Amino acid sequence: MPQPSPLPAHAAVEIESSQRVWQGRTALDVIRFRHRRFDGAMSGTKTWEVWRRGHAVAMLPYDPDADALVLIEQFRLPALAAGLDPVLVEIPAGFRDDGETVEETIHRESREEIGLEADRLERIGDFLLTAGGSDELCTIFAGRVRAPPTGPDGIVGLGGLASEHEDIRVRVWPAARAIEAALDGQLPNSVAAIALLWFASRRERLRQIWMGS
Repeated sequence: MPQPSPLPAHAAVEIESSQRVWQGRTALDVIRFRHRRFDGAMSGTKTWEVWRRGHAVAMLPYDPDADALVLIEQFRLPALAAGLDPVLVEIPAGFRDDGETVEETIHRESREEIGLEADRLERIGDFLLTAGGSDELCTIFAGRVRAPPTGPDGIVGLGGLASEHEDIRVRVWPAARAIEAALDGQLPNSVAAIALLWFASRRERLRQIWMGS
């Protein structure tokens, strides 16, 4: 994934120091700064740890003919640390590589994680996932796919890249059931919840423009 760029200059922000304290797949910076307050004065010096995760892209895969969504399940250690069930219901997603457009990224991730590629995309929006501690910005799309045949409980099979030790279960959900789960707060993955709450208000329009076209 791309290396994080320096913080951009901003007229209301004074950077006093920036130190990279960790560099692995992602980076952790400790930044001392001041910013202009709402009353016009400058704040005192603040020290924040900023996790430099970068630009991610995600897609809600929707089959308008079947009125069904293709969702995935993955083990997430941070969910366990938060006291949640560590297996989360999610949508295909991943980080943008150098030189990729967001559209190219989500087509690649969709092929890798669910074995499908959308033939139409609709942009939902750009969302900062953890504004208090990370720069991770996620662009979310809805994508038109053809839902694959399923076994019991809507399970399609397994996906993900063996080279990255990914362990992904793919499942087809009836659209109404997935929307209900999101509205009931049963899906704690924020990207999936954002996409499904958007979808709840756009489902009929998507079906109208995507069916048979």
